[in-house]
Amino acid sequence: MTAPVVPLSRLQPTAAPASPDAPCVGYVIMGFPRLSETFIANEVYLLEQMGMRLRLFSIKRENEPKVHPVVRAIRAPLQYLPKASSLSGSSFAAWLAHNVPRFARAHLRVFASHPLRYLSVLGSAVAMSWRYRRGALRLRKVFIKEFLQAGHIAAEALDDPSISHLHGHFCHGVATITWFASRMTGIPFSFTAHAKDIYQADLNPGDLLERKLAAARFVATCTAANAEVLKARAHDARVVHTIYHGLDTDYFAPFDRSGKELPIILAVGRFVEKKGFEHLVDACHLLKQAGLRFGCVIVGEPGSAYEAIRAQIERLELADCIKLRSAVTQDQLREIYRQARVFALPCQVMEDGDRDGIPNVLAEAMASGLPVVSTPISGIPELIDDGEHGLLVEPRNPQSLANALRRVLSDDALCQRLGTAGRARICARFDSRRTTLALRDLFQQQLRQEATA
Repeated sequence: MTAPVVPLSRLQPTAAPASPDAPCVGYVIMGFPRLSETFIANEVYLLEQMGMRLRLFSIKRENEPKVHPVVRAIRAPLQYLPKASSLSGSSFAAWLAHNVPRFARAHLRVFASHPLRYLSVLGSAVAMSWRYRRGALRLRKVFIKEFLQAGHIAAEALDDPSISHLHGHFCHGVATITWFASRMTGIPFSFTAHAKDIYQADLNPGDLLERKLAAARFVATCTAANAEVLKARAHDARVVHTIYHGLDTDYFAPFDRSGKELPIILAVGRFVEKKGFEHLVDACHLLKQAGLRFGCVIVGEPGSAYEAIRAQIERLELADCIKLRSAVTQDQLREIYRQARVFALPCQVMEDGDRDGIPNVLAEAMASGLPVVSTPISGIPELIDDGEHGLLVEPRNPQSLANALRRVLSDDALCQRLGTAGRARICARFDSRRTTLALRDLFQQQLRQEATA
């Protein structure tokens, strides 16, 4: 019988850590911890609460000034790989001379243990640099970089015989590194696919994603829409599993919004184009022209669209009603949800295919009892039935967005109905204790198979 899982709302280190002799899953992550990837930290914490033993490998060392509280409750050992410098700005020969020594000891360890496996992966990395080249002669040298990084993980896995499975988060670079490490060691691997890593063709050129799908023991992804795309590209569709990013429905809970004098439109997300914040600013301009009294707060990490959004606000003379805030911790964000009247996220699909899956902040807002307004792209309709759990509007249409926001801001009954129904949807489908349990079961199934192989 599974022990009760401590929810994220009552964070504590795992009370009864897994046996040191238990099989371990090596978790490969691009950077840890990241404010924008709370779902990974939550997943690791809950898997530990469910009795799994993990070891974390972070490709990059993050130096973010803020971390979510969940990070401090994680017991899993965390190892940062040696820093590999950027491939741009120098000749490839100079890059190799600078970086190979950082990884040499690990690679010698792997070569000494499995010379044929090692040489096979080295040959693949070189061949892939040519096979997936950009243009006639522009080799994709990133595969050599990923080969070096994979060798470090492989050496650590060989030195830790408890590591029985490898798992990578995101299906482009991290999945390639995990695949290479798996091939070097013979340790099976799996990966989680998210959003742009599936849809941006340049991240998995040619048939690269198909090859990783064929090699992985299983693939998890966070929306049914993603799963359909992956199944269509997989040799065996049964390898793909839909596992939603869950959240703690005790932590993100409804609150009393009465007494708020100024209704606040809230948006949260990195300042990148796919979030559609420019259309929210235009919609706010329309609402202001119509004489509505409101405020708008956009919270997120500054990204490629930040300066354009700030300039747009100044150009439309909206600085009095739209405020921009930098990224915050989950504790801070929970308090911000409590100040809002409606949550808006007008996501859009970019020309290169980049898009969101199901934005975690949409689910958090719904769990908090906020009515939400978004767009019917990617996996968002799996979260919101239009008119029942929130309102969906046409992407890139500020007028439709303004109309939907006006409806919610001016109709208390609609606001209450959407907020209540949205909360019920999250509790039924997106509770993290349920979604993480499905992932744990996949890992345990693989570990059992590997133990008897």
